[in-house]
Amino acid sequence: MFFLATAGLFAQAAAGTPPASTQTPTASPAGSSDGATKAHDDSFVIGNDDVLAINVWKEPDVSKSVPVRSDGKISLPLVGEVQAAGRTPLKLELEIAAKLKNYIAEPEVTVIVQQINSQKFNILGMVTRPGSFPISNSATVLDAIALAGGFRDFAKQKAIYVLRQNADGTETRLPFNYKDVVKGKNTAQNVKLQPRDTIVVP
Repeated sequence: MFFLATAGLFAQAAAGTPPASTQTPTASPAGSSDGATKAHDDSFVIGNDDVLAINVWKEPDVSKSVPVRSDGKISLPLVGEVQAAGRTPLKLELEIAAKLKNYIAEPEVTVIVQQINSQKFNILGMVTRPGSFPISNSATVLDAIALAGGFRDFAKQKAIYVLRQNADGTETRLPFNYKDVVKGKNTAQNVKLQPRDTIVVP
């Protein structure tokens, strides 16, 4: 009886061990896979004035932060000039890696957008500082007016509008009544700004 009980306990212990050992490796690849997906951005399109962090593994002399020039290009040691504007970080990674293969065996390149300066909105008309401003932190129409220094005398605060460019080349006109919004009325008018929006303050 003692032998049978001991054998049963040994079998249970042996049966319980594999599931515990198989659970540990399965959790780790999932996490690493998610990290890899987030690191390689294939949706954001780089533009002029954006600041990029270029990292080449084990190559500190090539790794650096560079701004995208007004001609849309960046310059890197060994690589020379590369067109960055109009491309995603992933496509830029692939091109830099291809050029580095002449000097480095199997280069691993990561491109991260450190500062987004290319996505701008315009504000025109009766404001203190009309011009172009970068979009940051989900800026709204009220944020834009504040960035532009507020209204000048005789600004028609009830007749403001946003011109938004559509994908098909047409424009949509979005009305914005400042007087209503600051009173808590029709707050849906205070839309989040999109690149190339133009706010007109008559």
